[in-house]
Amino acid sequence: MWRTWFGLMGLCKLPWNDVEPEDDAKYPDANKVPGHVEGYVNFWAGMTGQEVTAADIIRMSERVYNFQRVFNLRMGKGTREFDRGPYRAMGPVTVEEYESRAERYDKQLKETVGFDPAGKSTPEKVAALRAYREAQYEKLLDAVYKRRGWTPNGVPTLETLRSLGIDYPWVVEVVKPWLEKG
Repeated sequence: MWRTWFGLMGLCKLPWNDVEPEDDAKYPDANKVPGHVEGYVNFWAGMTGQEVTAADIIRMSERVYNFQRVFNLRMGKGTREFDRGPYRAMGPVTVEEYESRAERYDKQLKETVGFDPAGKSTPEKVAALRAYREAQYEKLLDAVYKRRGWTPNGVPTLETLRSLGIDYPWVVEVVKPWLEKG
């Protein structure tokens, strides 16, 4: 959600990543480093004259992110089937690619997938590794949708829209048919 907010404000994410407060090393996650968070809270207050908290900033992003989803639904998109990365991203995509890193991919099949590549053809190995990665991606989508308050098909629920204060009649009208589809 921070990156969404950066985009909304026309800000680059580099200060978040590259400007380190003195106490940065004490925190495992940048979004929990008070110096980072306070910097953006102060930025908002300085630019608008309105006091906000980090939670307010995240809520701004959530509202916009959900609005974007509603707009996509309105255009006939915005569901799980459209949340796919490129085929290439799940690699390897060719026998040649697999074979160029066969040791690495065979190790992943053994240690991560639990698939013994011994005696298997390269196309069989590619298929096994891709099937595993695609299944992992589906689990990731499930977790993301649940956390965002969306259905398993990636549609914001009416409760989510209500909690964000964006359950306007036209928004509900766009979303309802998708919720009825299941």
